[in-house]
Amino acid sequence: MRLFRCFFVLSFFLPLGPLALGTVNVTSPTSGAQLGSPVRFAGTASASTCSRGVASMGVYIDDKLEYVVNGTSLDTSLSLSSGSHKTVIEEWDYCGGATYSIMPITVTSQSGVWVTSPSNNATVGSPVKFVATSNTSSCSKGVATMGVYINDSLKYVSKGSSLNTSLSLGAGTYKAVVEEWDYCGGATYSAMKITVPTATADAAAPSGGTAITNLQAKAGWVGYGEFPPSYDICTSCGSGVSYSMKQGITSPSMSGKAAEFKIGGSKPYSDVLWTNALIGSMSTQGLKDSGHTLLPNLHTFTYDVYFYGTNLETAYALEFDTSQYFNGLSLIWGQQCRVEGGHEWDVWDNVTSKWVHTGIACKPKSNAWNHLTIVSQRTSDNQLLFKSITLNGVTNTLNRYNKPGKVSSSWYGVTVNFQTDGDIKQTPYTVYLDNFTFTYQ
Repeated sequence: MRLFRCFFVLSFFLPLGPLALGTVNVTSPTSGAQLGSPVRFAGTASASTCSRGVASMGVYIDDKLEYVVNGTSLDTSLSLSSGSHKTVIEEWDYCGGATYSIMPITVTSQSGVWVTSPSNNATVGSPVKFVATSNTSSCSKGVATMGVYINDSLKYVSKGSSLNTSLSLGAGTYKAVVEEWDYCGGATYSAMKITVPTATADAAAPSGGTAITNLQAKAGWVGYGEFPPSYDICTSCGSGVSYSMKQGITSPSMSGKAAEFKIGGSKPYSDVLWTNALIGSMSTQGLKDSGHTLLPNLHTFTYDVYFYGTNLETAYALEFDTSQYFNGLSLIWGQQCRVEGGHEWDVWDNVTSKWVHTGIACKPKSNAWNHLTIVSQRTSDNQLLFKSITLNGVTNTLNRYNKPGKVSSSWYGVTVNFQTDGDIKQTPYTVYLDNFTFTYQ
């Protein structure tokens, strides 16, 4: 069983890396999509380091520029041959900078409807996002409209050969159909079964507070290896454990700027800790709180993140943690999802320095984005309250209290951690984080 050893970090290295020139948010096509021709390309852009803004946007197909438009948005359809293509939407700003997003796609000559979200037999939270494209080889005039049926009732219709919408659905199992109608009177469709789980009243994070958004894309992340049995941190860990983090990942991604976390090595059951000091004297986000007027008054923290892995079963455990330090107290809200280790949530006991089983199942999905929301609170007498864990729309209320630990340091700070734990073979694996929001109040 793992021991959570990194209570706080005495020094932080802050590699800022290359400064992003801007952002490109692509709404169509999605990376890895299989679809028909013509292909719709749509997106928006911003230039974060150029005060004059974005000048133009363009579409590359297999490294050849095929379309350019002036302004900060792009929406066009391009005819592509059947097969695999590397597609890129790029923005150019008035200061000479450029940023892009890459979307590999496969174009098929067959007519039909291609649904990229949701997948068949998926369990999804509400509202449910429907994304699809269509073509028709039998009608030279093309596709007129597309629509979404829920349990044989038409709920949404849009013009054109692509569809992107979200529908609010109550808990239950549904037959969903995405259909296209062409200008010649023909129609084709794609059907799928989806389940919306029951969500309790605690499913939503507490209202209010201050949010730090897209945390996976911000500066300040520092990684450390950890070796059994003590799990003390190391920076020069040798071949026993290897790790890396890469930001600005466009595939897989929800925002176009996911973060990639890799773990490997040769020593069984080795871990990798990634930490970011958000508030306090070591703040990476400009929240130094030198007068100690902010941090001691914070009582509620919400850790909200999406994570993705192609084979999450190779992870012994994934850890998601929030820590608060002040007045010699160490308050660590540690939560680990033991995947290979038993598909169960554990929480960290600050006093005994041990993991405690909750009996709550943790079964994240591979090859899909998992949405995790953890709500933690500090009581008026400085007890830790593990409030709730929501995974893929299903909330489990813990309401578990614990005492804080003690530290000799006078440091004030709030940190967030993400940790990947290796198995007995130290099997390498990769996890992606996206849309990471941390809210404090």
